[in-house]
Parts: sequence; structure tokens; C-alpha cells
Amino acid sequence: MKFPLAQGVLRQDKAYLAFKYALFAAFSILTNLGVQYLTATMVPGKWELYACLSTGTLAGLVVKYLLDKHFIFYYQVAHMREEGVRFFLYSLMGAATTLIFWGTEIAFDMAFHARHARYVGGFLGLVAGYAVKYQLDRRFVFVHRSGI
Repeated sequence: MKFPLAQGVLRQDKAYLAFKYALFAAFSILTNLGVQYLTATMVPGKWELYACLSTGTLAGLVVKYLLDKHFIFYYQVAHMREEGVRFFLYSLMGAATTLIFWGTEIAFDMAFHARHARYVGGFLGLVAGYAVKYQLDRRFVFVHRSGI
């Protein structure tokens, strides 16, 4: 099966691809931190940080998956089973980068005891995580395999 859009990615200028990836990463970061902010207003107290991390991560994951799949890797799935496999692999690759993000955000929260500092840590952790995640997704998630 040929994937004409995927072939277009190979010819795409690397600088333009990097710009698009950075733009989508920025949008996903805003989504993640925005959802964290909203969650913090609804779940104050002892579990606030972990509720914020969980909801923000989930929101950012879904947004970034859809943007990457359609506009970075131009990946088309043949059936819903393949969509499930791709999303599972995408999430699995994100597990390692989520440790970077969560670790940085938690460290900033513990060091400064201020919500705005936590978001700075989250931002830095997400930027570092997305830099790694692109390479993982390119090599392991958005590759065409037969039998899926």
C-alpha cells in the first residue's frame, strides 16, 4: 500500500518540518499547562499537583498525537485496530519523556513552592521531552509495517 502523503514528508524541507513540530509542541504545551491550571482551580489541596499532571498529560497527549500523525508524519491508518496500535505505541514512547516532564515540574514545585514555578518547570520538561519524543516517534511509532 502506498502512502502518497508520507512520501511528501521525505521531500519536505527540514527547517520547515522543525518549525511545524515546534509550533505543534508549543500548542500542546499550552494545552497541557492550561488544563493543569484549570484542574488546580478544581482540585486544591494535597493531590492538586498529581491531578494537574495527570489531566494535563492526557490532554497534551491526545492533541500532540493528532497533530503529529496528520501534519508531521502524514500517517494514515487502514483500520481502527491500527489506530489503536499507533496510539498505544505513541503513548508508550511518551512514557519515558513524561518522566522528564513530570520530574522537572515536580522538582520546580518542591524547590520553589509556587504554582508559577511549577509551570516553568513543566514547560522546560515538556520542551526537553518533545525533543526526544520526535526521534522515538519517527523510529518506532509512525513507520509502516505489514500485518498491523
